[in-house]
Amino acid sequence: MAIALGSLLAGAIYTWFAGEDVNWDWQNYHEYNVWAVINDRYGIDALPPGFQTYFNPTVYFPVYYLRHLLPLPCGLMIIGAVHGLNLLLIYFLVRVLLREAATASAIGAAILIAAVGPMTVSEVGTSFSDILTALPILAGCILILSADGSRHGRYVLAGLLIGAAVGLKLTNVVYALGAAAAVLVAARPLLATLCLGVGGLIGALATGGAWGLMLWREMGNPIFPLFNAVFQSKELVPMNIMDWQFMPRGLLDALAYPFYWLVGDNRSSEYPFRDARFAVATVLIVLGVGRALIIRATILTRRDVQFLLFFAVSYATWLALFAIQRYAIVLELLCAPLIVLLIARCMAATPGAASGRLSALPANSVMVATALCVALLSQPGDWFRRPWSNPFNPAIPKQLHQPANYLIIDKPIAYVAPLLPQQSRFYQIADIALPIMPDGRFDRRIRAGLKSPLPGGIWELHMRGKPIREQLLERYGLRVDAAKSCVEIEGAQLGTAIEACPLAARERSD
Repeated sequence: MAIALGSLLAGAIYTWFAGEDVNWDWQNYHEYNVWAVINDRYGIDALPPGFQTYFNPTVYFPVYYLRHLLPLPCGLMIIGAVHGLNLLLIYFLVRVLLREAATASAIGAAILIAAVGPMTVSEVGTSFSDILTALPILAGCILILSADGSRHGRYVLAGLLIGAAVGLKLTNVVYALGAAAAVLVAARPLLATLCLGVGGLIGALATGGAWGLMLWREMGNPIFPLFNAVFQSKELVPMNIMDWQFMPRGLLDALAYPFYWLVGDNRSSEYPFRDARFAVATVLIVLGVGRALIIRATILTRRDVQFLLFFAVSYATWLALFAIQRYAIVLELLCAPLIVLLIARCMAATPGAASGRLSALPANSVMVATALCVALLSQPGDWFRRPWSNPFNPAIPKQLHQPANYLIIDKPIAYVAPLLPQQSRFYQIADIALPIMPDGRFDRRIRAGLKSPLPGGIWELHMRGKPIREQLLERYGLRVDAAKSCVEIEGAQLGTAIEACPLAARERSD
């Protein structure tokens, strides 16, 4: 009970100190997608957040309602408290792995390492789903490790939880593969794999099935716009949308990633961070292998091997598919019990000490010292926050008080849609990953909307300081109306603003 309460309080208090979340993805699609579902905008607007418009919005509903129904900072402090429960799951995971060797020092060291994770800390109290879906994945990992080959209901429940996380956010598929690898070395692997698979299928359908069915019916692709080279929806060119910028350039580069993070090289993230945990875990794995070879004995239990497989397969898949640091929050959290476990096994007094008997004082001291070093070397990422004394509550210029058509030529801007008159229409025409297909559904919707004038006229929206891309407007026979003034809406991120400029029809050239 004390650990649970402490985890909740840690998340809530950190959110209070950190400030109001206004991250880029919230500005782009977290806020808009939920609002669009609630207000039936998917048949009115045209991709205001770009290709992210059709990501499953289910996981963002809790944050949306907490943010809008409760006064600041209460709503985000509640979601921060929920995020804090990841530390409670780390506590249980250490207990499952170390059993009687799970001393207060071991547990405290693991919780400290988990609590200072750069990506974990940066997402506490935010709308990001990585840290929220970490909860069912960690719980699923605990269930797999505690099943002991005989409690097959735990494999089903683990599958349900991990499958649900995949249904909510497809990037969590890397952890489903890690779980599958872990059960392959269970006492009865075939039955365990079957139970995990059945649970995973049910969980994924429960959280993502309805959305996927809608995408299949409307777009011809159940995970639109992803893997369109396979499904070939007519609303997107037959290509697979992939972000290659963070991925390693070869095997040696991939092996060096943990040590890049140690020195603050943030090649796997948009913004700076520093993290020692992966480098420490890598060194400890090498030491563990070396010790096992020297004493010619197995120092790991079956449960240890399952955990290492869960981690290693998930990590390798993540590195091969994304290498985006935010998607590795589960791995960041799992590093904490992994480090403690490896120290315990490497410092076991005898080969038979894998059952839990070890030279307690040195091992505990090393665990605590390692945790302190990891904490001191950690530098969290920053996804933009505002002080609670200056929350985001922009005034809308009077020129925008009437319903209008808005052509969006920049990102992230979709978060202002709920602030403008409800009858307005929003059309994104600048997304590189999902360009508007000529004579496609969205192109026809935009042209029909422009032919049906609204009282507020036609405007373009872009970020202040960026040039207006007139060539995007030419496609629809429009230009910026130089006879009228542009207006500004305060941006969510401090110091930014969205500029709205009135548009007029271009003169036809003979």
